[in-house]
Amino acid sequence: MRLPQSLKPSALALLAGAFLAGNVAAQVSTDCFPMAKECPPDPALGMDTSFNFNVTPSYELWETTVGPVTYDQETGAAFTVAKQKDSPTIRSKFYFFWGRAEIWMKAAKGTGIISSMMFLSDNLDEIDWEFFGGNDTIAQSNYFGKNSSSFVNAGYHPVQGGIHEDYHNYTIEWTKDFLDFYVDGNKVRTLLPGDADGGRLYPQTPMRLFIGIWAGGDPDLPPGTREWAGGTTDYSQGPYTMYVKSVEVEDYSTGKEYVYTDRSGSWESIKIVEGNSTASVAYNKPPKKTLAQKWNELPNTAKIAVYASGAGVGGILLVVGMFYCIRQRRRGAAEAKANLARAEQDRVELAGFKRPGSSGGTEYKSQISSGDGAAGGSTSSNSVGSPINEKFGAAGYAAVGAAGAAAVARAPDSPGGPGSPKANEPLLRNGPPSPGFPPGQAPFGEALRSPTAAMFGQSMSPPPLQPLPHPPNRAMTNPGTAGAAGSAHGFDFGIPQRSATINPAPTASGYGNPPGPQPQYGNGEDQAYWDAMKGGNRNSGGGGLL
Repeated sequence: MRLPQSLKPSALALLAGAFLAGNVAAQVSTDCFPMAKECPPDPALGMDTSFNFNVTPSYELWETTVGPVTYDQETGAAFTVAKQKDSPTIRSKFYFFWGRAEIWMKAAKGTGIISSMMFLSDNLDEIDWEFFGGNDTIAQSNYFGKNSSSFVNAGYHPVQGGIHEDYHNYTIEWTKDFLDFYVDGNKVRTLLPGDADGGRLYPQTPMRLFIGIWAGGDPDLPPGTREWAGGTTDYSQGPYTMYVKSVEVEDYSTGKEYVYTDRSGSWESIKIVEGNSTASVAYNKPPKKTLAQKWNELPNTAKIAVYASGAGVGGILLVVGMFYCIRQRRRGAAEAKANLARAEQDRVELAGFKRPGSSGGTEYKSQISSGDGAAGGSTSSNSVGSPINEKFGAAGYAAVGAAGAAAVARAPDSPGGPGSPKANEPLLRNGPPSPGFPPGQAPFGEALRSPTAAMFGQSMSPPPLQPLPHPPNRAMTNPGTAGAAGSAHGFDFGIPQRSATINPAPTASGYGNPPGPQPQYGNGEDQAYWDAMKGGNRNSGGGGLL
């Protein structure tokens, strides 16, 4: 493909900077121009071969220069222009020196869309079939020699049935003596070397085959190019697709490769290197066998071995699978058993928390319902306490004790007063009872007595496991003594108790009686009694105070 002569200056400027024109220029460019420098040999086809494009062709024989190109079993290779920059193209990796090529194709519709088949050499000799998307009845033939700028070489040929609706055969036969063009087997044009500037511009160097599509009517191309292509392309009306079912290529020369021996660009300068071409080796290489083919080629003994190996592997897999399933079942059974055991343990523990005959309430309610700790019930240390015991514990006892101590502190000093829990007990071992107030005549009345006397009549801690040692025998007559008048416990530990008086005064160990004679504990009217008691203990050598 070459741009029209009248548009060449502007087109060349565009090719330097426009992306689409760059793709077009790539189709008519070369990696090495033999008329300018020495170039590597061209790999030869060296035979006659056919390529069906219902599958992707061998990468050893064809390459995609611009993509994408898709391949279909029914329609063959599809070259599609859907948007600007699209110009999908494939080309052969092999060259042929004189030869013949046939292509079965259906050209793309669309204004400005150009479908093409092209022979192109490293020396930029060129032979074309081109098809216009906006003209369904015409196929164009063309040629160029040595990258010439002549644009008067095109020929236009009618095609029966149209180029867009059906596949047609387009053939080029090229020799050193003539160049023929065929449509569906009918020769439509012949070019002789003498008709191409006396043979100078006649295509005569090794070619390779290009197949592709491009938008000559792209809005970014010059107006003259778009006019030649049939008008400006409207991509919104696309996509535009060209289909190629197959190609047959025959190389009229036989050899391994083609070498330019000088820079003349003539066919006489081309040297044919003898040998098997890489293309022929690749083409004649047997296709890869399918698995079915490989299996069928195996001997019976090999097949039996494969069967046996497969059976062995299958058996191993079966055993492993069974072992895994059994292990998982055992593991699951063990977990289920453990869960049941935990559930049973929880049930037994829950049942142990409940008393017989209870309705499933709390332990506190169960004890209440069974009579323990009810009003007037047992006052032992194991009985259920009142809400003071339950909620406040030792703090409750401390509060009640503090209140009682404060009340007794305000009472007159009397060993028999209500402030002393042992008002009716003897102050001396084996002695007479202590004098006190008659019942019902306590100076403070019954208002200060605890409403739970039975409960507070015992120690707030369990009794000791062994007898405690007795304290020294001493009389409770010293106003400064830190001991109390008696014990509040139901049984006597023998520990001196702190005295509770009306006007306590601080001493070294607590609150005692104020200085001076006290009416209750000595130096009073009963002092003779106390002296007699002390003398009796001293004479008998025993007894003493609690």
